[in-house]
Amino acid sequence: MSVAHRPAIRLGVNIDHVATVRNARGGHHPDPVAAALLAQNAGADGITAHLREDRRHIRDADLKHLREQLTIPLNMEMAATDEMVLIASTLLPHACCIVPERREELTTEGGLNVAGHLASLTPKVQALAAKGIRVSLFIDPDPAQIEAAIKTGAQVVELHTGAYAENHPGELERLRAGAALAHAGGLEVHAGHGLTYKNVGPIAALPDIRELNIGHFLIGQAIFDGLPAVIAEMRHQIARAITP
Repeated sequence: MSVAHRPAIRLGVNIDHVATVRNARGGHHPDPVAAALLAQNAGADGITAHLREDRRHIRDADLKHLREQLTIPLNMEMAATDEMVLIASTLLPHACCIVPERREELTTEGGLNVAGHLASLTPKVQALAAKGIRVSLFIDPDPAQIEAAIKTGAQVVELHTGAYAENHPGELERLRAGAALAHAGGLEVHAGHGLTYKNVGPIAALPDIRELNIGHFLIGQAIFDGLPAVIAEMRHQIARAITP
């Protein structure tokens, strides 16, 4: 597909770290739901929120209010646990992105090992899909993981861009090849983790990417510039990368 004929790349805004600031002191301010609505009005194509098992940032009530108030898609990030599958099956977000999760980590540190947990992941993917939820798997751009993701019946993979963001040699080409393999296998390809104004362009330019999910940088930069302004600038950087 030529650049000129590419569809627009969607921008999903992760509002987890608004909740991180709120939870640092308790109470209700700043409200991640208010941030999500502001992002929606500023042109975000979707909102991502990660309900971690320890509830360190997003809480169950936040997801409920997001589901009730958003008019753009809600993407619930979650671990592959029975508890989270039950919550998602009740909440019915537009999408669920299954991610690896360890209590001691500060943030998601790598992709899901789909190939190593195919037997346990597949029924969870299928249970969510049976509820009409679009299921995504957050994985490294590794051929074995991509091929395993196809076997689960998931509709989407989100490629982990953390190593690329840390300037690991060859990582952009690895992402390019992974995105092409996933697309050829019938998966829609998303990407995210560690993306900023400075490094988003080459990822947005990859021909098989359809959505970018960005959170920490946008929320951090919004402290200085405001959330509508940073969403507008990120969309501009993405558009520059795919416009001839």
